[in-house]
Amino acid sequence: MSDEAGRQRPRIRKAVIPAAGLGTRFLPATKSMPKEMLPIIDKPVLQFVVEEAVASGIEDILIITGRGKRAIENHFDFHPQLEAMLRATGREELIDQVRDVGDRCRIFYIRQRRQLGLGDAVALGREHVGDEPFALLLGDTIIDPQTGSPPGLRQLMDAYEQQPATVVAVHAVPDDWVSRYGIIEPARESTPMQNLSRVARLVEKPEPGEAPSNLAIAGRYILAPQIFECLDRIHVSVGGELQLTDAINLLASEQAVYALAWNAKRYDIGNRIEYAKCFIDHALRRPDTADAVRAHIQQALASSGDSPA
Repeated sequence: MSDEAGRQRPRIRKAVIPAAGLGTRFLPATKSMPKEMLPIIDKPVLQFVVEEAVASGIEDILIITGRGKRAIENHFDFHPQLEAMLRATGREELIDQVRDVGDRCRIFYIRQRRQLGLGDAVALGREHVGDEPFALLLGDTIIDPQTGSPPGLRQLMDAYEQQPATVVAVHAVPDDWVSRYGIIEPARESTPMQNLSRVARLVEKPEPGEAPSNLAIAGRYILAPQIFECLDRIHVSVGGELQLTDAINLLASEQAVYALAWNAKRYDIGNRIEYAKCFIDHALRRPDTADAVRAHIQQALASSGDSPA
């Protein structure tokens, strides 16, 4: 991969996945279990995220954990006792499922000692990432691309190959949701790709009447390594945290930053309603659960006096 002058563009090989949040909206479940390990049927949320990274071509993942998150490391580790039991009971087909993702990429861990926000978590990846552009995937966000479309992160990586600069994924949200997310203000200039716009600025969790658009950051980024210098230069702001949006704004004042409105659906697992929707949607698409779950939903709606849409 090279630019018009023949210079080799750095390939996106590494990813950072922050997974250190306390998950207070899911208490009491998250008192002893990381929210990133909440199951969608039989697979934890974080495994969906790691699988997306691997399917997109990522070779090297750094997961930012915190106190009480040892279950994350255990999940992606080799478990010889479990594999021996599965082999002894004739269930060898499950062995591939429990070791598959951990075998397909290198996974490293570092602990975020203080809850100082997403910007602080990203800053912990500096030594691991070095001077390469890298992917950032939020550990509590599942991205579900449209049928036939590449994985969500792969779409960002393809955009980076066309326009080598920081690029963030965005999706349209209802006006009364803008206060939940970072919102972009698109710049008024054309770009060579459909659904790609240059970012003028980002606003962290604006009030509905103050939002510059309804395009919310969707939990996936390709970040230039200069983001670490920008993180050094910002200060604690909204919520007493180091905001990644502040650092990206600083970066956007010095080099191009783009937003990609992609072909994918986002499930924000930090939100209980979105978690429930994600669980149901996945249950309805799996051959082993779809018919029974659909029948139960129809029966539950009928008994409550409602009818399915």
